[in-house]
Amino acid sequence: MIHDFKYLRATSSQGALELLDEYHEDYKIICGGQSLLILMRQGLVTPEYLIDIKRVDDLNYITFDKKNGLRIGATTTHRTIEQSPVVHEHYPSIVEMEENLASIQTRNWGTIGGNLAHGDPAGCPAPLLIALNATVKVANKSGERVIPMENFSLDYFETDLNEGEMLLEIQVPPPPKRTAARYEKFNVIKNDQGTVNCAVAISLDETASTCVDARIVVGAAGPTPTRITDAEQMLIGASLSNELLTEIGQKASETVEPVSDIHGTEEYRRRLAAVLTKKNVQRVWNEAITVA
Repeated sequence: MIHDFKYLRATSSQGALELLDEYHEDYKIICGGQSLLILMRQGLVTPEYLIDIKRVDDLNYITFDKKNGLRIGATTTHRTIEQSPVVHEHYPSIVEMEENLASIQTRNWGTIGGNLAHGDPAGCPAPLLIALNATVKVANKSGERVIPMENFSLDYFETDLNEGEMLLEIQVPPPPKRTAARYEKFNVIKNDQGTVNCAVAISLDETASTCVDARIVVGAAGPTPTRITDAEQMLIGASLSNELLTEIGQKASETVEPVSDIHGTEEYRRRLAAVLTKKNVQRVWNEAITVA
C-alpha cells in the first residue's frame, strides 16, 4: 500500500526548482514513476511530497552541434532518444543501448533523467554515458553545477544529487576522430534487466593501428558502474591481439564487485564481465578502424 502524500505538479524547470526549495524536507521527484512507484508500494520510500515534472517541456529536447556535442533534456523519453535522427547519425551506440532498454512500453514513458537519478547500478544508460565521457547538469534554486557521469553514481540507488537539486541535462561531447563505442548487456529474457552489461569506447591513431584512448565500463556488477581503468591503460599505445584481449577480460573480472542474487552468482557475473569486455573491445576496435 502506498502511504498518503501531497501531490505537486511543475510545468517548468524553474517552477520545479521553486517547489524543491519550498518542500525540501521530505520529497521525491517523479517523472514517469515506473521505478519510484514500485518502491512506494513496497513501503521502501514514503515521501510527504511528490513533485511531478513529467510535463516540464523545457527539459524535453535533443540538440547537437559539432562544437558542444549532444544535449538531452532530463524529461526526454527513452523512445524519443531511440528514434532521434541526430542520435542515430552521431551516437549509434546510444540508439543500440536504448533499443535494448526494457520494453517499448517502458521506453515510451520512462525518461533518461529519471533513469539516471534513480541510481540503479543495473541501469543501461549510465555505463555507456560514462564510456562516452558524458556529464550531467544539475541545479537547485541557487544555481547549477556540472558533474562527470562517472562521479554521479555513489552507491546502490544513491547519486550525487543534493537536497533541493534536480537533474536538468545530459551532455555528451562530440566523438573524436577514429572513435567507436558500443554497449552490450547479457540477459536471459530480451529487454529484461541485464545480469551484467558493458560499454566500451576506443579511439585509434591516424593509422588506425594503435589505441590512443579507451574507456571500458561494466555495469550490474557492483554498487555503481565500474570503469576498468587498468584495462584501459593496457590498451593505450597497444595494438590488438588475442593475448591482450584475454588480459583485458581478466582485468575486468578482477575489478568488478558483484554480489550473488537470483539473477546470478558472484562467480558467474565475474565470468560474464570478462567475456563481455573481451567481446566488446574487439568489436569496438574493429569498428573504429572504419570510422573516418
